[in-house]
Amino acid sequence: MLEKKVVIQNEIGLHARPASLVVKEATGFKSDIYFVKDGNVFNCKSIMNVLSMGALKGDELILRVEGPDEERALNVMIKLIEKELKEKD
Repeated sequence: MLEKKVVIQNEIGLHARPASLVVKEATGFKSDIYFVKDGNVFNCKSIMNVLSMGALKGDELILRVEGPDEERALNVMIKLIEKELKEKD
């Protein structure tokens, strides 16, 4: 299992469009991928879970990845969250 702290950079947080990009990317991996926010665990492969998290700009989340492709999944998800979503407000 790998974990990394990430900060939401998107100006309006993880609303519907960025959340759908997170889910789309996460479902491409065999590993289980989760966000941990305020002690609660949210499945990154579920749009309802990602939206229900209510993540706003500046929120710190733990990205938790476990599975056969966890290292690649972690790196791709970090890039998406910290760089690509910031550019696609």
